[in-house]
Amino acid sequence: MRVTLGVIRILALGIPLSTSAADLSMRHVLTLEAAKSVLAAAEAEATKKGWPCVVAVSDSAGYLIALDRMDDSPMLASVELAPEKARTAALFRKPSKALEDSIHAGRVAAVTSGFVQLAGGLPLIFNGELVGAIGVSSAQPDWDVQIAAAGAAALVGVP
Repeated sequence: MRVTLGVIRILALGIPLSTSAADLSMRHVLTLEAAKSVLAAAEAEATKKGWPCVVAVSDSAGYLIALDRMDDSPMLASVELAPEKARTAALFRKPSKALEDSIHAGRVAAVTSGFVQLAGGLPLIFNGELVGAIGVSSAQPDWDVQIAAAGAAALVGVP
C-alpha cells in the first residue's frame, strides 16, 4: 500500500517517473591514455630540469589512475604524497597549495582535515570541466608546482 501511495503522490505532483538521456548531463572522463599523456609531460619537464620525482594522476573523484616513480626520486614519502596531492586537488577542485595557504593565513584547523596541505597538486581541467588532478612530489615545492603545471598543460587537445 505504501508503494502505491508514493506513486500516487509523485503523479499528483507531476514528477516524471523516468529520466531520459536529455535529462542527464554529459561529462568528460580522464582516460588511462590521457592520464599517461599528462604523466609523460610532467616527467619530461622533471627530466629536463633534473628534478626526479613521483607523479600521480587521479580521476575527478581523486582515485588514482596512474603513478610513476622516477629513478633517484629523493624521498620515499613521495610515493604516498604525490597521489594524496592529486586527491586533494581533485576533491577541493583547486591547487593543494590553497590548503597550505589557508593554514598560513590562520586557518590552523585545516591541518586536521585528512588532506595533504602541500604544494604540488593541481586540478586537471578540460573544456572548463574538472576531469582529474595531478600530484607531484620532489625535493622542492616550487619544483612540484612547475612539474605539475607542465603535466596539466598536456591536456590541451587530448581527445
